[in-house]
Amino acid sequence: MVRTQIQLPDQLAAKLRRMAEDQHVSMAGLIRTAITRFFEASSVQDVEQRYARAASAAGSCASGRGDLSADHDAHFAEASRS
Repeated sequence: MVRTQIQLPDQLAAKLRRMAEDQHVSMAGLIRTAITRFFEASSVQDVEQRYARAASAAGSCASGRGDLSADHDAHFAEASRS
């Protein structure tokens, strides 16, 4: 576990202290729980998840043209004329 230090406004620290006492947990434990829940609820994705999502999109919009990446300018010009 990594030790870290944060600064809280007086009112927030007092609320945290009271909640920790009410729940019979340490302030640090309450903060860890809150941070864990925040990350679980948020859309934060790690690099591997983002890579997998991007890789799954590859090939999803097939044009049927095997040379599209090499000759995209010609294909764009042709499509623009029609």
